[in-house]
Amino acid sequence: MAQLYFYYSAMNAGKSTSLLQSAHNYREQGMRVAVFTAAIDDRYSAGTVRSRIGLKAAAEVFDGKTDFTATLAARIGSLACVLVDEAQFLSAQQVDQLAAIVDNENVPVLCFGLRTDFRGQTFPGSARLLAIGDKLSELKTVCSCGRKATMTVRLDADGAVVAAGEQVVIGGNERYESKCRRHFRELTDAADDACA
Repeated sequence: MAQLYFYYSAMNAGKSTSLLQSAHNYREQGMRVAVFTAAIDDRYSAGTVRSRIGLKAAAEVFDGKTDFTATLAARIGSLACVLVDEAQFLSAQQVDQLAAIVDNENVPVLCFGLRTDFRGQTFPGSARLLAIGDKLSELKTVCSCGRKATMTVRLDADGAVVAAGEQVVIGGNERYESKCRRHFRELTDAADDACA
């Protein structure tokens, strides 16, 4: 029986690498998959899932207007799996569409994304996946202190931690760092104090 999976973590835990490995595993067995990534994240090139270790593959892009039911309707019977990178950028409605594909078409959907933003708040797509996902798996990475990193801090152009701003600012290692909860709290509290 198919399930809706959500693999979540802080930055740099290997989410895209895991997605690419999953897609490879299906394809190696002669199965068709649909791979999606967020249109908003075009750091490498639009329509590409790329991991920090250099793996990459073509993907379809989604944005706030994408209707997964309509997009996949013509080929759903031939798909073995749907994989979604940057799943935090899904809307709650899009997560419900993906869940319906699992439930009605018996096609597994694997979503990979951040659980929380740089303020420690859940993204809408992540919140919905946490609420209705069948299988929730945390991918682990480490803080600079060696503890498990569960949070992400945002850096400004000078490398200082910021605690306020738009929820979505696209970036990689130059913009974000993974931290344990303790260091996240200390760094963001200090950034708040600096702004006061």
